[in-house]
Amino acid sequence: MFKHKHPYEPFILPDTEKLIVGTLPPPRFSTGALLEKDVDFCYGSYYNSLWLFIDKIHNLNLRYDNSNEAVQQRKNFLIQHKIGVCDIVASCEREKIDASDLGMTNIKLRDVVGYLKQFPNVNTLLFTGGNSKNGPEYFFRKHLKTYGLKLNLVTNEVPRIHEFNLPVIPSAVKESYKKARKIKTVSLTSSSGAANISISRIPLYRQLKANNPNFNTFDFRVLQYREFF
Repeated sequence: MFKHKHPYEPFILPDTEKLIVGTLPPPRFSTGALLEKDVDFCYGSYYNSLWLFIDKIHNLNLRYDNSNEAVQQRKNFLIQHKIGVCDIVASCEREKIDASDLGMTNIKLRDVVGYLKQFPNVNTLLFTGGNSKNGPEYFFRKHLKTYGLKLNLVTNEVPRIHEFNLPVIPSAVKESYKKARKIKTVSLTSSSGAANISISRIPLYRQLKANNPNFNTFDFRVLQYREFF
């Protein structure tokens, strides 16, 4: 049994407004056996295309290698755009050493709600996947239940958007009432290649593909992600 522990601490600053929330990187990021084009940072797997989409949207000319410069380029982007990363899985166990979400057992979740309370400027969570079993939205729903909270649907079109009210206890002693802070969640189409089949079934993708035969699943994600990154 392989003990798969998340290799990175959450990347959140005091002025962070959006959090990217996934599960956890492939096991090689925990063991240090990176591939040549991997970047030793959140979503650094070359086969997870999140940074490729962001690179395309912002023309960043990012490096894709094990260098410190590649890491710093990504940190600079996140800092500039007030985006953080807080994957929801702290650790899990795997019988097979791969990156499958479904292969995770004995899963320990991070206290994402606790981070939201710690960083009051965060107003949006960007899930890198939907509500399928062991996906980030799936785990977050379970996590919210431990706080007696739930997601409320805003739009059911892809990417699905929900919101919830996070109770806040005022710091000022003279205030005796409670306030609530509204947090939006966006369930983006997964940036992994495994999601290509589900994309091909989305009506909007089929329409765009019919209008332009050269339009592909990469283009579709770039179009979707552009609004939120």
